Amino acid sequence: MQKKTVNVLAIVALLVVLAVGAWLYLAGQGSQGSQGATGAALDKTSLIRAHSPTEGKQGSAVVIVEFFDPACGTCRTFYPEVKALMAKYPNRIRLVMRYAPFHKGSDKVVAVLEAARRQGKFWPALEALFEGQDDWASNHTAKVDLVWKYLEPVGLNMEQLAFDVTAPEVQQAIAQDLTDANTLGVSQTPEYFVNGKPLPSFGLEQLKQLVADEVARTR
Repeated sequence: MQKKTVNVLAIVALLVVLAVGAWLYLAGQGSQGSQGATGAALDKTSLIRAHSPTEGKQGSAVVIVEFFDPACGTCRTFYPEVKALMAKYPNRIRLVMRYAPFHKGSDKVVAVLEAARRQGKFWPALEALFEGQDDWASNHTAKVDLVWKYLEPVGLNMEQLAFDVTAPEVQQAIAQDLTDANTLGVSQTPEYFVNGKPLPSFGLEQLKQLVADEVARTR
């Protein structure tokens, strides 16, 4: 009888060990999955590329990386708010723009912006396109043939611009940004990373708070 009891206890103990081991394994798998997502968000290579348009002091303590689509209405709404943050913390913030042309036809408009960047006119071109967005972007579709008239006052060499939009280097820059967006889990625009940290949830106030926290942390 005593021998049978010992055997039963041994079996129960073995089952407990197996159950605990299985739980630890599953917990470890879940932890690795979460860690991988966090690691992707902190991948410095995927966040900033050599071709990325930037504004603000080089070496600023706070770097905002924004994945945007020029046809995105929310991107247009947030743009002056981000510029206001830069003015609020002078010489503390550098803004880096990344292409994420998710709307239909936006890839062609992004190519125009990248071609404008090659002439040193990215920022005025972007602001001109945001200003005319209601005209050339409607029903979530970008119409590149309507953007040219908004770029003429910017001071671009329009012939060179038309040539550069098809340049392999321009297409490679867009493809790289889309690859990085996928790596970082970016699925909508605008998407922000502040010193490599994604927003805890989407919203203007969340962006302002994360920027304020990073400014305070890096003083």
